[in-house]
Amino acid sequence: MTIYITPQDELHVEHPGIALRCPHCQTQTHVTAVATPKFDDLARRKPKHVGIVFRCDACGEPIFLKFIAKNHTALRIELAPNYTEIERARETFPLSYLPEESAELFREALGCYSARCYNAFGAMSRRTAQSLFRELGERGKLQLFDALQEIGALAELDEDTFSVLRAVVFGSDGDPWPHQPKLSAERAGILLEVMRELLYQTFVRKARLLQAMTFRRYVAPPTEAVG
Repeated sequence: MTIYITPQDELHVEHPGIALRCPHCQTQTHVTAVATPKFDDLARRKPKHVGIVFRCDACGEPIFLKFIAKNHTALRIELAPNYTEIERARETFPLSYLPEESAELFREALGCYSARCYNAFGAMSRRTAQSLFRELGERGKLQLFDALQEIGALAELDEDTFSVLRAVVFGSDGDPWPHQPKLSAERAGILLEVMRELLYQTFVRKARLLQAMTFRRYVAPPTEAVG
């Protein structure tokens, strides 16, 4: 995607534009630039980064994005297509289905991820898993391990990535230093989806199924007596 600022102070973004999840309304939407830095000022100062204010096309709230300035010329200031979201959308999960302790720990884990504190996210994910192991017992821990293996196969994770996730979730603070591997943004994102899937399969799916079955029993018409 090509992004640049013209001498007329206009931001040009290659079709289809910039789309993201709004930190205010949580909607996946396109954004429209509303405040672009002056071309002359950028050309004179030549900053390494350029900040631009956008408007969410869904709710109208402001969103601030930061771009790397790739090239300064007399005709355009070219920006890198990748950007940093200064205020990211919160990561969510139906925590009410989890045991109280696990829910509190995973809430903090989600906060760490949203703040881009990926190693802290990994540490809190491990604490969440340890809480689940205490809740579910040894048999439940083995079931979670089998579920992780299934997720890894389904998502076709490479062996290096899978071994990192396994070390984070099923490792111990008693392991040799370092207790768990460092997480890049990419692997933290994969870990987030793995944790969501593990928690969904273990708690949310079962609870919602039981709720649906209870509802169906309640609304089912009475069975007429035969004879």
